[in-house]
Amino acid sequence: MGLLDDKVVLVNGGSQGVGAAVARAAVREGALVAVTGRRPEPGEALVAELSAAGGTAMFVPVDLADAEQAKASVTGTVAAYGRVDCLVNSAGLTSRGTLLDTTPELFDQHIAINLRAPFFAMQAAVADMRAREAPGTVVNIITSSAHGGQPFLAPYVAAKAGLAGLTRNAAHAHRFDRIRINGLNIGWTATEGEDATQRAFHGAGDDWREQAAARLPMGRLGQPDEIAEFVVFLLSDRSGVVTGSVIDWDQNVLGGLD
Repeated sequence: MGLLDDKVVLVNGGSQGVGAAVARAAVREGALVAVTGRRPEPGEALVAELSAAGGTAMFVPVDLADAEQAKASVTGTVAAYGRVDCLVNSAGLTSRGTLLDTTPELFDQHIAINLRAPFFAMQAAVADMRAREAPGTVVNIITSSAHGGQPFLAPYVAAKAGLAGLTRNAAHAHRFDRIRINGLNIGWTATEGEDATQRAFHGAGDDWREQAAARLPMGRLGQPDEIAEFVVFLLSDRSGVVTGSVIDWDQNVLGGLD
């Protein structure tokens, strides 16, 4: 039996990167999966891939910057599958800004994607779980930068640090509903989005991954598939009663100094 047999798993921001890796891992573990994204092409391609492999998957086109659409990601999944057992909030905006040059517009974009969307997706998912008096699990993909981060990540850090606090708050509020809510502070990860960010904001060339890996303790960036396996563990009963944990999934040690 798979860790997620017959569970309905919604992966917001699931059409690429870590979210797509989570969708693949969830299907391998027996889940029925819904993935969301703004662009239909990668989402539909992923669903076709998962279906061809024998899985059950659907794509829900939503713009998570709109709170109503964030909630609709859940209600659309419930309409198709009858329920949501597990929610993964993996969408993330990583555009750069410092304390001094971030505009109100950029700040609001980060809040909308990195904090408000998970808030209202969780609101809808928890409401569905409570209405059915059923247990459920949520995993929020956060960032190790939520502890402080680089100066050029000011609005990103502000929003993701808020998500870390929200994760703990919601977990505490709904522990007696048997709804477990946890988060992962992931480190530098090799994704399509990170590739685009490095090229757009840092003038990176084709060898940026190799250069970055050479500076890291383990000699490589984190991989989406590795993170996905850990997310599936947290979604599953295998992780027991754990809730309200925000886990540092990184190769750098918080507070460690040389």
